[in-house]
Amino acid sequence: MITNFSIPELNNHDVQELWFQQDGATCHIARATIDLLKDTFGDRLISRFRPVNWPPKSCDLTPLDYFL
Repeated sequence: MITNFSIPELNNHDVQELWFQQDGATCHIARATIDLLKDTFGDRLISRFRPVNWPPKSCDLTPLDYFL
């Protein structure tokens, strides 16, 4: 889905201004997936073990509160 739909759609926009936030679930952080996202978004990737790490779980803290 990322390769066939998301990346081509994002190419219609200025990807240099976009951030990609992943939920950090174990099944979503496969090396191939992270490499593809890192190539597309560089350091603008919010995920586990990335430059901007996924925020700690908290019922009072949403990812947007943490990052923005």
